[in-house]
Amino acid sequence: MSGYLCLKHSPPPPPPPPALSKPHLPLRNTILGTALSFGLLFSFPSVSALQLPSQPCPHRQPPQETLQTAPEVVTNQGLVEEAWQIVNDTFLDTGRHRWSQDTWQLKREAILSNSIQTRSKAHQIIKRMLSSLGDPYTRFLSPDEFSKMARYDMTGVGINLKEVPDENGDLRLEVLGIILDGPAHSAGVRQGDEILAVNNVEVKGKSAFEVSSLLQGPNGTSVTIQVKHGYCGPVESIEVQRQLVARTPVFYRLEQLDSGVTPVGYIRLKEFNALARKDLVIAMKRLQDMGASYFILDLRDNLGGLVQAGIEIAKLFLKEGDTVIYTVGRDPQLQKAIVSDTSPLIKAPVVVLVNDKTASASEIVASALHDNCRAVLVGKRTYGKGLIQSVFELDDGSGVVITVGKYVTPHHNDINGNGIEPDFQKLPAWDDISQHLKKCSMPQQG
Repeated sequence: MSGYLCLKHSPPPPPPPPALSKPHLPLRNTILGTALSFGLLFSFPSVSALQLPSQPCPHRQPPQETLQTAPEVVTNQGLVEEAWQIVNDTFLDTGRHRWSQDTWQLKREAILSNSIQTRSKAHQIIKRMLSSLGDPYTRFLSPDEFSKMARYDMTGVGINLKEVPDENGDLRLEVLGIILDGPAHSAGVRQGDEILAVNNVEVKGKSAFEVSSLLQGPNGTSVTIQVKHGYCGPVESIEVQRQLVARTPVFYRLEQLDSGVTPVGYIRLKEFNALARKDLVIAMKRLQDMGASYFILDLRDNLGGLVQAGIEIAKLFLKEGDTVIYTVGRDPQLQKAIVSDTSPLIKAPVVVLVNDKTASASEIVASALHDNCRAVLVGKRTYGKGLIQSVFELDDGSGVVITVGKYVTPHHNDINGNGIEPDFQKLPAWDDISQHLKKCSMPQQG
């Protein structure tokens, strides 16, 4: 995986004394937080285990806790202020609307009114501070978690983990996303399973990043994952073979509908990996040569993958100048429209099949084709995952994951939490599809 957008967070210059929205922080100008924007390029319905760059980002080794009296590089108060400032500068409240710069300023004053004696206490304060935002994707990373994430290598088992607190406040890990026909799925792991142990090491209380490191290993080797199926289901130990080589996510065939009169090119896209665009182009060209006059793109149960692959795939169907997706955020870099810069590979009518597990990159493709009148959507409302997160390194080697943006469809509909409503629940007649797309393409009378 490559192409992660690297951002730099540096504190703004101090404002005049009356301005309270961006107070001066005692941060050294030579220290910059490193941000890895992984929502832009790799997106499952969660941001935890698999959304990491192939090349390590620059980071410092976490300092060793000692009893020496030498001055620290950063004070505990300074560390809390640094995390506070990153939220103040970049956080986009996309959920419960708990956040405003005025209330955030009051929180800073309340937190820093007391002395913070230990580094552990500073980390706890940052955790509570981020938790108060009400955003399930914004969280704190310990120095160990950040270090593991920065040098993370894809396990190849094809699962995405979500941390869920139990009734005692301890973390348990659930499989939120899984690559269909990937190693874990083929071995019997299912979405919603709870991970209990990896190679006989219990994972209760461990973070998603810690468990990711346990899952890592050389290509072709095996890892044993103990799972509990569902909330009260049976416990099973499953051996999964690691597979680092991407497999084609594309399956296609030519179907004859309407008593053999209408040749239809059916393409199923299981996920958006590094092979998705290349193999989809091959499938589309072959189906065209075989006489396909309509196309069905099946995105049901496609939880996402590489968002950039989704964007490039959407462009295969769009005219030059058509909007693929909008990104929205407080950072000017995120306030932009992503536009198609090529001619369409095919011009035939398209049906996109979707359901409630069509998520993230799949929703970008579905909305791009739908809003540009290139396809009708058939099935169920989609999942509704359209957020962008960035990871910022703090001065002591810890980090914070912050929601910094979201995706908005070409028709300016917010994907996140809403999903996309299909045009039809069941496949209509092809004449109805053609009429629907023709009507969609007609200029609206004002």
